[in-house]
Order: sequence, then C-alpha cells, then structure tokens
Amino acid sequence: MTTRDTPWPDGTPCWVELAVPDLELGRQFYGHLLGWDWEIGTEETGFYSEALVGGRRAAALSGYQPDGAEPRWLTFLATQDVRARTEAALAAGARSLAAPMDVMDFGAMAVLADPAGAPFALWQAGTSIGAEVVDEHGALAWTEQMSADPAAARAFYTGVFGYALDDISGPGFDYTTLLLDGRPVGGIGGGGDRPEWAVYLRVDDADAITAAAPRLGGSVHLAPEDTPYGRIAGITGPFGERFWVMAATSTEGGADGAQG
Repeated sequence: MTTRDTPWPDGTPCWVELAVPDLELGRQFYGHLLGWDWEIGTEETGFYSEALVGGRRAAALSGYQPDGAEPRWLTFLATQDVRARTEAALAAGARSLAAPMDVMDFGAMAVLADPAGAPFALWQAGTSIGAEVVDEHGALAWTEQMSADPAAARAFYTGVFGYALDDISGPGFDYTTLLLDGRPVGGIGGGGDRPEWAVYLRVDDADAITAAAPRLGGSVHLAPEDTPYGRIAGITGPFGERFWVMAATSTEGGADGAQG
C-alpha cells in the first residue's frame, strides 16, 4: 500500500474532492461502488465526509456546492504557501474562484480556474496533508488536465509550479506528462468536451466497477478498454459528475500512479 504521513511536495496532486447536493446519497453510491469507509465531520465542517481506504484518507465529499455549480471532482495541488502560489497563478492568467482561506487547523486552500478554464485547488497542509494513501483500490491513481488548449495549460503550469515535461504525443494524440524531480505526477492533454482535471481512481477490476455503477444509480460514459497504462473506464456518478477508474493489466506501462 502506498501511504504517506508528511506533506506532499509542491505541485503534487494531493487530494480530490467532490461537492454534492446530497451527502447521504453520495456516501451510499461511492461507499458501495468503491468500498469506501467514511469519517464524517461535525456540523461545523458541514459534515465533510472523508473516504477511507485501509483506514487512511483517500478522497472526500463536501456538502458545500455554490448555487448553479456543476458537480465535478476537484483536484488539489500541494503547496507550501497557498497565498504566494495563488498570487503567482493569478499573475500567470488564472481566475480566482475562492480566495485563499484557512480551513480550521487542517490547512489552507484556494480554488482557481486555469487559463484554459479548468478548475483546480491548492492545498497547504496543516494537520491534514490531503491523501494518506494512493494507488490502491479506491484511491487516487492519476489526474490530468484536459482542454482544447494544452499548449496554454503547459505554459501556465510549468510557470507556476516548475514542472518538467515529458511529451509522449503521437498522431492525433497531444499529451504531456508533468514531472517533479523526474517523477510523473500528472498530465496535460488535448481534447474533451470541457476543460477539467480528470480524476482516475485505482480499482482492482474495472469491468466489475462498470457493471456495478448503473445498479447503484450511476452510468458508464466510457466502456472498459485496455491502454498501455491499464484498463480504463469512465463512470458518471449520481449527480452527473464524471470520473475514471484504472485497473492493472498485463500490458500496463509506466504511469501507474499519480504520486508514485
């Protein structure tokens, strides 16, 4: 099991969160689909619901959803200084969706939209580092920024976080892996019908997940298919949110986990 107890390096995708209009329904769907246990916060936190994998924090559901906001998974990037990093992101063309704020003693966060329009968040660890487990069944495996302007996204994220780039593009396929100290932590790709940071969760069996999702109130927007990085499928949750699942295959290659 890939676990961590200290803050993630700057720029590492360190947490994923989904704001939903019905926390109980969300807990039921994801709990049954992925086997998540729950640690539910107090009324002061809005009953913030942290998903546990092997007793460690892996993701969360939030009941705070701004009016008119579309439910979507939100990727958090680690930073040692959320206010300075927010200023750098705004100077590089980002738009503020939620100004830097302290989250009790858990840490500090901000929410931004990058120049391509994809929302993302920043997390400065306090008592919470974000994810304590990755790349295990039900935990984060990979996350990638997808939009119609990957060149602008690459310029923005390398400027703000100092990523190195590994271009693995091919015919009809524009994709660059983001590297920190030579280690892949995420990606930037072209395409998709909306700018977003797509979230991939590791699962033991992608086919079993896609079979279960419709029974639990979700649907499948991408049937399971083998790729060099695993067997991947796309799930739509009960609120219309999209996410992807990734299972190992005999042909699985190098990008086998967002945080390594």
